[in-house]
Amino acid sequence: MPVAAGVLALVALALGIALLGARSRTDRAVREARAETADLRAQLDALELRLSRPAAPRTPVDAEFVITHLGTDEAEELERPAPEVGSALFADLLLRETVVKAAALAHGVRRALDPETRNRIRFEMKREVKRARKQRRAETRRARREWEARRRSALDPTLGEEGTAA
Repeated sequence: MPVAAGVLALVALALGIALLGARSRTDRAVREARAETADLRAQLDALELRLSRPAAPRTPVDAEFVITHLGTDEAEELERPAPEVGSALFADLLLRETVVKAAALAHGVRRALDPETRNRIRFEMKREVKRARKQRRAETRRARREWEARRRSALDPTLGEEGTAA
């Protein structure tokens, strides 16, 4: 009996030490988490302060190098009139674009109807048809073999899975 009490006391002591170690690790992790939270709050406050201050006005760049007017006030853009395109320039642009598109289409059609292209397409189609036919035949032969094997095994239960005697 005293031995059992001594063993229980040692077990209780070991559990107490383990509990203290776990508690100290937990306390250390909580302190680190609080310190990290404080650092993050300081960074967030700094970001909020920086964003709340008005931005310094930017100096305008020469208009010939500006691709977009991103960052300028919309009111300034509304005040500027849109550039006018004369009727002659508009007709020239429209006709030029139409002629380019028509020329590109004509070139594509002419190239597609070229005898060499048509022969190449015909050759590739024949080759694909032959390949598909060959694959279909192979699949049919394999399916027929499997069907016959199943039929043989259904007729003769002494045959195994592959259709041979076991």
